[in-house]
Amino acid sequence: MENIKKRKASATEGLDRVDGRLKVTGKAKYSAEYNTKGLVYGVLAGSTITSGTIKTIDAKAAENAPGVLAVYTYLNSPKIPGYQDPPTQPKGPFRIFDDNKIYFNGQPVALVVADTFERAQYAATLIKVAYDKASFQTDLKSNISAGVSPRNGKDYVKGQEDAYKTAPVKIEQEYILPTDVHNPMELHTIIANWDGDDKLTVWDKTQGVLGTQRSIAQAFKLDPKNVHVISPFVGGAFGAALRTWQHEIAAVMAAKALKKPVKLVLSRAEMFTAVGYRPYTWQKMGLGATPDGKLVGITHEASGQTSMYEDFTEGTVNISQLMYACPNVNTRYRLVSLNVNTPTPMRGPGEATGAIALECGMDELAYALNMDPIDLRVVNHADTDPQTGKPYSSKFLKDAYQLGADAIGWKNRNRKPASVTENGWLVGYGMGTGMFGAYRGAATVLARLLADGTLDLETAVTDIGPGTGTAMTNIASEVMGVAADKISVKIGDSALPPSPTQGGSSVTSTVGSAVNDACVQLKEKLKELSGTAEGGNLSYAQILQAHNLPQLEVTVTSKSSPEAAKYAMYSWSVHFMKVLVHPTTGVVKVDKAVSVADCGTIVSPKTARSQIIGGTIMGTGMGLMEEAVIDHRYGRLVNNDFANYHVPIQADIPQLEALFVNKPDPYINPMGAKGMGEIATIGVAAALANAVFNATGKRVRDLPITPDKLI
Repeated sequence: MENIKKRKASATEGLDRVDGRLKVTGKAKYSAEYNTKGLVYGVLAGSTITSGTIKTIDAKAAENAPGVLAVYTYLNSPKIPGYQDPPTQPKGPFRIFDDNKIYFNGQPVALVVADTFERAQYAATLIKVAYDKASFQTDLKSNISAGVSPRNGKDYVKGQEDAYKTAPVKIEQEYILPTDVHNPMELHTIIANWDGDDKLTVWDKTQGVLGTQRSIAQAFKLDPKNVHVISPFVGGAFGAALRTWQHEIAAVMAAKALKKPVKLVLSRAEMFTAVGYRPYTWQKMGLGATPDGKLVGITHEASGQTSMYEDFTEGTVNISQLMYACPNVNTRYRLVSLNVNTPTPMRGPGEATGAIALECGMDELAYALNMDPIDLRVVNHADTDPQTGKPYSSKFLKDAYQLGADAIGWKNRNRKPASVTENGWLVGYGMGTGMFGAYRGAATVLARLLADGTLDLETAVTDIGPGTGTAMTNIASEVMGVAADKISVKIGDSALPPSPTQGGSSVTSTVGSAVNDACVQLKEKLKELSGTAEGGNLSYAQILQAHNLPQLEVTVTSKSSPEAAKYAMYSWSVHFMKVLVHPTTGVVKVDKAVSVADCGTIVSPKTARSQIIGGTIMGTGMGLMEEAVIDHRYGRLVNNDFANYHVPIQADIPQLEALFVNKPDPYINPMGAKGMGEIATIGVAAALANAVFNATGKRVRDLPITPDKLI
């Protein structure tokens, strides 16, 4: 606990991003920016139908185009070794160029490789494909009845099923979240370069170099040690880079066939169909309570879309099992297979979607009870885990409610909707709560202290944007007492000591613990060398020099302790919104947003603030503008570009406040820190919808909340 207290005392200090200068000056090298001798370029051609089979492919014009080295289709593509094994499941990942079946519009049907990107791009337009079309379905709303329970999944029941129906006060409503697309700044990219028949180097946009290493090794039946994955910088990733996609396999295949390094960069349009998305989800929420606000029953149903060839499931309904104290809870989750590409986790996966139904439902229940929405949540605050009964390792959610309410000016909220105006605009306040599991896995870190007093840290983890290197520097600086500018962090390389994929808000907890433990071991070794408790008055450099040592290094693997299993571990957030709605045009402006995180000790204040602000902006997109639209007559996306798929820009960003309870969790790790990346988004869209209702009296349950739905 002494270590935790020291960290809390310094939490107001802020270290700039250690890689910030490299990024803003263009010196940071991303996957598409590497150049190897003989580099050639790949471009994919996609299906123009939504379901059916390929009848013929005429690639002659493309093959004869200037600079073209090869055109690969299912007819001539070298077989992927791992694809030849019999499938172990009835459904599985899409196998590129494996057969002539078409599962979704935009599915890759050919790969053109040429000596320049422009030539490859032009040649791809020359490929002519004839199809046998088949019927298709892309509309979830009209196919909800076709939903099935996930394989090995079952409905959840605690207490009495559908108990809300007999409660004195109840609400029952349906909510829809359309397809949201990741669209990070950096496009997905891979450069594949074979060194002989059994060794491969790839520069790839990935959230986990070791996961990519395993996937490619499995597909091409290689020893994983012979697959070197390099990804030191990632230009944003919210879950789409958690897995190895078909374009990566295609690039590796082409590089081996041509014996040349192949670069493949997806187009912005392909980002909509090649690397997943947050799935279109229908939800039904039933909440029942006593007149004083105590929940009697929660029923949460959801149907989410998946592809025809692969089942994608997420915990959409799980948040209703965990958030509030309620004696009767039941949830049902169904999958609807459609002619679309497979969804993938997206920031706050499942919970961000489920919170829309739960937190909008709680707001609707508060109005039915004539009760303040915060009071309703406090009355139903869970003091122990509702599923397991375990005590929480830490929970300061009530503190977060108070911090956020004070900061947003909740006392100015009028409970009566559409009753307050400001300069001709309707004014509304809303809030929503978020939660996500707080995890700690296993990671290995090499810590090397050099004779000049500098400290090097090495581990394979990637940094997708939250500032992992900065957080690790902060932790090492505090433990070792070494200035941050004397510390270097090397990450994003499969040759480095193993650490997990960046996802699920677990990296600071997991890798930070390994950094902490490695630094503690280094200090112990230095004490042994010096022969005194704290090394006397000698600096680290002097101790090494006195023993003629050029360096001192340790490699430490750190993982969660059995003691932690006794506790339920979660991070919480509360998001508050003040919105202005124009009564004539229906335009919604976010006037102020306050997000409060209860996620343990804040080890890196500046990057933590960035995380929360970024998540709030992302949730604003979910609530007000993001929606991938399919023309169901053709099964084709009609807004797969930044001109028509709207995301928040600077003009949409209001005053944003990121606040932290900043109280340590004594059980999760040595720092007392819990994850915050997911909770930064979970609950934001609901807070917006609730604020819009408070402003207008109009409840929009079909997101996004666009002006046409308010006029």
